Amino acid sequence: MSYSQSFVHDFLKRLELARRSAATRVANAELPDYDFQDASVRDLLVTHSQPQTFQLGTGASIFTDTLIPAIASARSEVILVTCFWAPSDTLTALHDVLTKLAHHRRTLIREGNARGERAIPPLRVSICLSSRSLWQKLLHPQSRSGYNYPPSAWPTKLGLPEHALLEAGGIRLQVKSLFFLPFSVMHPKFVIIDRQRAFVPSCNVSWEPWLEGCVEIVGDAVQALFSFYSLTWERTLDTRQPLEERVDDIPALDARGLRLVASAAHCRLALPSSAVVLPTLVLPSSHHRNPHFRPFPWQQHHTPPPTPLNIALLQLFDQARRSIYIQTPNITCEPVLAGLLDALARGVDVTIVTNRNMMRLEQLVTAGTTTSRCIRSLVRRFKQLRPASDSRRHGHGPAEADNSNRDHLEEGRRPLGHLRISYFHARPHDSPRVATPSRGEEPVHSHLKLTLVDGEYAVFGSGNMDRASWYTSQELGIVFHGSDFSARVKAAVDGVLDGRLDRVFDSDEIRG
Repeated sequence: MSYSQSFVHDFLKRLELARRSAATRVANAELPDYDFQDASVRDLLVTHSQPQTFQLGTGASIFTDTLIPAIASARSEVILVTCFWAPSDTLTALHDVLTKLAHHRRTLIREGNARGERAIPPLRVSICLSSRSLWQKLLHPQSRSGYNYPPSAWPTKLGLPEHALLEAGGIRLQVKSLFFLPFSVMHPKFVIIDRQRAFVPSCNVSWEPWLEGCVEIVGDAVQALFSFYSLTWERTLDTRQPLEERVDDIPALDARGLRLVASAAHCRLALPSSAVVLPTLVLPSSHHRNPHFRPFPWQQHHTPPPTPLNIALLQLFDQARRSIYIQTPNITCEPVLAGLLDALARGVDVTIVTNRNMMRLEQLVTAGTTTSRCIRSLVRRFKQLRPASDSRRHGHGPAEADNSNRDHLEEGRRPLGHLRISYFHARPHDSPRVATPSRGEEPVHSHLKLTLVDGEYAVFGSGNMDRASWYTSQELGIVFHGSDFSARVKAAVDGVLDGRLDRVFDSDEIRG
């Protein structure tokens, strides 16, 4: 049994055991509420995909360079799911593309009518969001049906085109929000075009100049994403039914002239191995109403909800043999810290890239701590570790350990893994590579969510390594199994991070 097959087998077994326990699940308490005892539901998790592109940049640059042109190419349906929604270059670009699409399609409709041809089918556009403002969240209906914005609110509250313009172009827009008090946001971000290809970005429709990432896929995993969408946002939709009508010969909108925001951190990787089908796990993490909140550091941490995403990440930490790389906006989840310490004790190298002072108030409210405190705790606990009593260090080549590590091997103990921690920062203004009007936005924080394990598994999605993502927010993760894909992603990330990292801890310096 290959590593991939054994990983999937173990994952499904862990999921089944966790969900079988009545203590871990209350019926209808989650959104979406999956029945993982059903084989057809499990098939929504274990899929395949063909990654097409991987991109880095700021949120506005990724939207305007990739997501907006994809929306412009849609023939039948656009699904845009995001968490935060705010006035921004991104929102302006979205408004502009919908406006241009409406004018373009209205022209096609008029020309078709003049020729006596059948009208082109409507373009269905679904926009789903969770957080727009503090008052919106405080007053939000606490129903799984959410809140459907009336057409009158589209231009005034959401910055979208007028209903009459969209209607004239045959664009059927619906906008819906979901939020549950006290702070359970629907945190996933993805775009599905015509149910044929999907984009999974880390960015929201918002203004923050943060470092973001986006992966584009085709294949079976797109249908799994679509099912996740319907189970959350449109539960009456029959996902087995195809689109009502799909017309591929509609003249496409000319995307030239659409707004483009540049970024000094731009990197677009077209994957030449896109014809290769990768084993892919589509992993939801359902919304929970803040189970077992522990706001004080002396309180015992409760086990996180056994969602597919949580289970898969902990399993990856447990089974890592050589290396774990984590890039996350913040890290305040104790089970994550414990899993990384266990891996380090087994001799696994761990690299963390995060932020020093990003969303500190949000961290205190949702976790009762901050990233900087958790990083200090991790370093302190690492220094207290003793190597595991096993001299085998799976997957490593000839040892280049120091005298201390050789002593551990002689004693039958595996040396500790290498721990490296860095904080992200913008490139200094005197750098020749820093942002200028011609180079574009310089990211001030890293909002990328990426986990790489053993150079074989790459995890993208919306989930952070913080308590909110692991315990309360709805999240979505995608795991790709492929060493070549993982290596290309890591090389792209390393290139963008060059000159943007502040090293705060390196265990090799202690050993030296």
